[in-house]
Amino acid sequence: MKDWTVSISSAYIFTDMRRLPPLSAIRVFEAAGRLENFTAAANELGMTQAAVSYQVKLLEGRLGAALFLREKGRAKLTPLGARLLPQLTQAFDAIATAFASHREEDEGLLTVSTTFTFANTWLAWRLGGFQVEHPDLAVRLATGNKLVDLKAGEADVAIRAGVGPWDGLESTELMPVDFSPMCAPSFLKRIEAQLGRAVEPRDLPNLPLISPEDIWWDAWFKAANVEGSSRPRRAGLRLDSQADEGHAAMGGQGFVLLTPAFWHNDISDGRLVQPFDLTATAGFRYWLVVAPERRQVPKIKRFREWLLAQVAEAGLPPQPPPLPAA
Repeated sequence: MKDWTVSISSAYIFTDMRRLPPLSAIRVFEAAGRLENFTAAANELGMTQAAVSYQVKLLEGRLGAALFLREKGRAKLTPLGARLLPQLTQAFDAIATAFASHREEDEGLLTVSTTFTFANTWLAWRLGGFQVEHPDLAVRLATGNKLVDLKAGEADVAIRAGVGPWDGLESTELMPVDFSPMCAPSFLKRIEAQLGRAVEPRDLPNLPLISPEDIWWDAWFKAANVEGSSRPRRAGLRLDSQADEGHAAMGGQGFVLLTPAFWHNDISDGRLVQPFDLTATAGFRYWLVVAPERRQVPKIKRFREWLLAQVAEAGLPPQPPPLPAA
């Protein structure tokens, strides 16, 4: 009985809502009544005066009564129009307030989804500059390996690592993901003292490696023409992110594959050393990803322009073409 009552009630509400006049006609009536002028209403709504007149007649036809008394240069409300107008104006003001609140919140916060590695080794070091340039815009970094749903609004933009692109999203290539062995200077000194010479690529399979089972080691050894470097290798520390691996290397735990562009400061400051000039890649790249329908949102355009400028300043090819106009 209860379910039946709910069903009848829902059907009644749905039927009642379907009896509403067209919202486009209601919107035109509210503007024309508030301004008391069809021409002014047409200018406000971006319509022709003829279209305004048509919509008003359509609404009057649905109501079966006149809403305006046409006078020269003025559209005077009838008693029915005067009774309806204040409630409709209030309703449209409430709708405008709701959307304005959302727009203000949306425009004031930029959510960037990216990997822990990219955030902590490259982006976080530079993000303060973006905040200085755009003090009105707060930035929230959401880090992790989960692919957020950009179309559902889980983030405004994402910076992803992979082969790309991603279906249904606009992907702009930022930089290649290359890598080369690095370690702490003190660790390298100790290893070379043990070897009695400078370390060579062929030595690495038998030396302490961080994340030795990482398939990227295979790619680097292949690029270095190191034979017999396939697994098994010497057991070593296994970590889940390049950020953690880099800090383990600084602690003298072994050789690790790192992206040189991410560790430039640590190399310059002597916390890490890159023994070989050779870098390799597994075909991955970093991409800026955005939902196509949001590409022209001002805060997203501002962040994109800033990010591409940072990539160019760091000398990291390629520089992608600008987004097409909406």
